[in-house]
Amino acid sequence: QVYLVESGGGLVQAGGSLRLSCAASGRTRSIDNMGWYRQAPGTQRELVASITWGGLTNYADSVKGRFTISRDNAEKTTALQMNNLKPEDSAVYYCHADATIGPVEAVRTVDYWGQGTQVTVSS
Repeated sequence: QVYLVESGGGLVQAGGSLRLSCAASGRTRSIDNMGWYRQAPGTQRELVASITWGGLTNYADSVKGRFTISRDNAEKTTALQMNNLKPEDSAVYYCHADATIGPVEAVRTVDYWGQGTQVTVSS
């Protein structure tokens, strides 16, 4: 089992910055990729940014150039630096990790989620 705990959410004015952190515990050696998703009221959860074990990143078009995802494999953490925040960025942000477990003849992929942290951007 992998456990994810987010921190760093809060209230910020438009144009401001926040840094979200996610700490992983449990069977962390099984983690492959990590990422951040967000969900605003009345909307589906969407991918914000992801990062592979080796550091390759991917971003939603809406945040490209403003957000930066990083990870520290030794510290078992991932972070999302959010700059130039906009009101439409307001949402609950969730840390995500996926893992492959088991031998090659019985490999499984599982997904883990944190409880979420609220980000509110005022205009």
